[in-house]
Amino acid sequence: MVVLLAIAELLVRTGVVSPAVLPLASTVLDRAVGLLGNGRFLADLAATVAAWAVGLLIAVVVAVPAGLVLGSVPGVRTATRVIVELLRPIPSVALIPLVSLIIGVGPRMTITLIVYAAVWPVLFNTIYGLQSVEPVAKQTLRSFGFSQASVLMRVSLPSAAPFIATGIRLASSIAIIVAVAVGIVAGRINGPGIGAFIADANSGAGNTALVLAATLWAGVLGLILDTLAVTAERRMFHWHSAYSREAG
Repeated sequence: MVVLLAIAELLVRTGVVSPAVLPLASTVLDRAVGLLGNGRFLADLAATVAAWAVGLLIAVVVAVPAGLVLGSVPGVRTATRVIVELLRPIPSVALIPLVSLIIGVGPRMTITLIVYAAVWPVLFNTIYGLQSVEPVAKQTLRSFGFSQASVLMRVSLPSAAPFIATGIRLASSIAIIVAVAVGIVAGRINGPGIGAFIADANSGAGNTALVLAATLWAGVLGLILDTLAVTAERRMFHWHSAYSREAG
């Protein structure tokens, strides 16, 4: 990142790139620091984090049980395969017109689109986690008379937990991207958010530095959230990381 900023600064100062096209990196950084004292930007930042948190939470609550069912009952997975594979490739942003017509614009639309985008990595990682469970462990419990539900809760779910955590981490990154992108596309009419702030700044002439500064903070926010997710995953499932290294 530092190298890229230095290169951008050099290109502009040497005249290779016009300042009208790309502002000085130092100017962008100065505007980024200034945004920390901008009340409207901080409110937009808080709104984006709130939408991310709510959307991700709903996605996890929906996707984990659904993944447990699809991963444990082959008949259900076969019956739903077509619709799942049909819906999964559709980008959330492409659904903005449809969702806005159904539930209207505002935070609910942003959260709905976040849920739609974030549910897939959690769902499929849950299914993959269940498929990786050691069959002998399940068969042992079944031989002692444990029901399928008991085997699922005692063996399958704990074994799949690291995969689910990875899915949640991936969903977290997707959720913050969608939260910002929806605001950029829909604008301030959709409510507060970093995306709306970027859209507002982009509507004014000569605000390129401000747009890039706000975009920089969106990237920093995504990096912070991903770092927190990775740290939590490693601390909770350090044994799984060690096992994976040994198996490799």
